Amino acid sequence: MIPYGRQDITEADLAAVRDVLTSDFITQGPAIAGFEADLAAYCGVKHAVAMSSATSALHVAYMALGLGQGDLLWTSPNTFVATSNAALYCGADVDFIDIDPDSYNICLDTLEARLAAAEKAGRLPKIVTPVHFAGQCCDMERLGALKAKYGFALVEDASHAVGGDYRDGKIGNCAHSDITIFSFHPVKIITTAEGGMAMTNDDELAAVMAMLRTHGITREPERMRGEGDGPWYYQQTLLGYNYRITDLQAALGRSQLTRLDAYIDARHERRAVYDRALADLPLKLPAQADYQRSGLHLYPVLVTDDAPVDRKTAFTRLRALGIGVNVLYIPVYLQPWYRDLGFGPGHCPNAEDYYSRMITIPMYATLSAEDQQTVIDRLHEVFDG
Repeated sequence: MIPYGRQDITEADLAAVRDVLTSDFITQGPAIAGFEADLAAYCGVKHAVAMSSATSALHVAYMALGLGQGDLLWTSPNTFVATSNAALYCGADVDFIDIDPDSYNICLDTLEARLAAAEKAGRLPKIVTPVHFAGQCCDMERLGALKAKYGFALVEDASHAVGGDYRDGKIGNCAHSDITIFSFHPVKIITTAEGGMAMTNDDELAAVMAMLRTHGITREPERMRGEGDGPWYYQQTLLGYNYRITDLQAALGRSQLTRLDAYIDARHERRAVYDRALADLPLKLPAQADYQRSGLHLYPVLVTDDAPVDRKTAFTRLRALGIGVNVLYIPVYLQPWYRDLGFGPGHCPNAEDYYSRMITIPMYATLSAEDQQTVIDRLHEVFDG
């Protein structure tokens, strides 16, 4: 089976992890700070705070921004459930803004209209979390202007997008947002096995997120209440969690980061092959906005009305032919937990139409020319009728 995504572990990665295993620290050591510094420098952002997952990074980001009971967060329905679940962990309410039918990101026209209506109703969101789906960046400049006008905080869920570009900067530089979140799950662009990172230019947000990932504990005298008892002393001043990443994971991520640009280039080479080879099939191929260069985490195709098979039949046949296609994502609000909150079909028609047609095909940096040609041949076999 040719998978839709796959990690790439090299001898350099193994050596980096072995070095940590034979060092004094396998967790809470210097490899974590090194990984944070390297990724912050790569993105051109002031702070990076590494955590155990992108989910924990989202949760801590929302907490640091003060999201709580009675507050409201808006996001895209075309994402993994973690984006909105992390807001529910804070006791907040969530809602979903429909997607653009071409980029599959949050529709900014719909968002702007909803914000104007929400201002009149006196119920604006405290946080808006756009999702850079498949690695393609949302139009952050326009989102930043809406943030300035309506006063919400902006958290980029860039779990799919590390290594991508927006205009003349790297995704993750937080030029228009408060915080950006990356994921390092094995199917993502670089991996730490499990892990995530929160990027910010705000000194206070960075300090609070660093505390919240470690039980709310600080050893910094200026953040303590009263005098300390000695050099061993620490205080818990916030209710945090154990969301720490290990030095083993950080060493792996730091090694992978040295190949990030090469991975992105390789993904774009494979995208160009797909674009040419699939152009005549009854599939809608992914569009790319000219203001960004996608991280290309995914290559999603939509089955069109004139295809000889529907999406379910195509999915089943492709899997039987050894092509590990996947479907990402079911609109979050259609999950049973969210239906119990009052959501139901029809809430975001574009997202539901997208879900009914979508298949993601194999896309990763080490996808061989032979395997990619097999994917193409099998797609032609299924969709040429």
